[in-house]
Amino acid sequence: MDTMYYHKLGGSSLNVSVLTFGAWQLGDPAYWGPDAEADGVAAVHAALDAGINFFDTAPMYGAGESERILGRALADHGDRVLIATKVWPDQCAPGKLRAACEASLQRLGMDRIDLYQIHWPCRDVPFDDVYDELRRLEEEGKIRHIGVSNFGPTDLEAWTATGYCTSNQVGYNLLFRAVEYDIVPACRMRNIAILAYMPLMQGILSGRWKSVEEIPVNRRRTRHFSASREGTRHGEPGAEPLLLETLTRLGQVAENIDEPLATVALAWVLAQPGVASAIVGARNPVQLERNLRAISLSLGVETIEQLNLITEPLRRHFGANADMWENDANSRIR
Repeated sequence: MDTMYYHKLGGSSLNVSVLTFGAWQLGDPAYWGPDAEADGVAAVHAALDAGINFFDTAPMYGAGESERILGRALADHGDRVLIATKVWPDQCAPGKLRAACEASLQRLGMDRIDLYQIHWPCRDVPFDDVYDELRRLEEEGKIRHIGVSNFGPTDLEAWTATGYCTSNQVGYNLLFRAVEYDIVPACRMRNIAILAYMPLMQGILSGRWKSVEEIPVNRRRTRHFSASREGTRHGEPGAEPLLLETLTRLGQVAENIDEPLATVALAWVLAQPGVASAIVGARNPVQLERNLRAISLSLGVETIEQLNLITEPLRRHFGANADMWENDANSRIR
């Protein structure tokens, strides 16, 4: 078995596994599609056996079903695990925030959330008010640490002028490196850990699909894809030819070192400065096992530089806008 590694989460007391189990896939078949081999509880237990101690979910994943399934799967393992969940921006007013937190605790069947995160920056409630209520929940023992998600440099500066946050959860992978421009430096300067979501670009970096048409509709809504694609809202031309060319070249690198592309892509994320943990989903133990290979894969400086060079055109194309789904003018990440 691959040996699990752990990183301290920012300035907190939490030591988290370098792979976080992302629980979105547990309770949202409407998004991820039907899967006859799905066994989320078995995947959670396999994660525990592998040394994963950090589990990330949110109320919006399957309308709370992800939290419920995860809570049941971890019911007898409370002392071994760290739970992260989130609050949606429209629930950030103090009274609503408290109710949202307590609802998450009830669905999880737990009396404490280890990392409670603002899912996206809240624009209608002053950060001071949000932070004060989070601190009250912290003092009451309902949450242990405060985190944010999808916060850009401007919002990070405003938030940290109010108080602290332990981590910032952001989209980061070989095909989308926008966080490197401003967000990674802003987090590292403040000792805010980076939790990387979509490290495999929702499976696109697995090499499974060879054309855009093969990719499930729900997974081709990002700025990689043309605005003519169903479900997109960014209004941009996309970068589909460049995306497919990049995937082909990345696949060649993976083949040259005799590793699956997904393993290489995940190992690349884990090697990036500031990244404390990468969030990976799994609907069964087999999927989880493939992801675990990345923790023992050392890519080496030469291979990392090659991967960086191949993906640099996409990096330049997207620029510093770290919102995968919205254009610069409408970006929710500031």
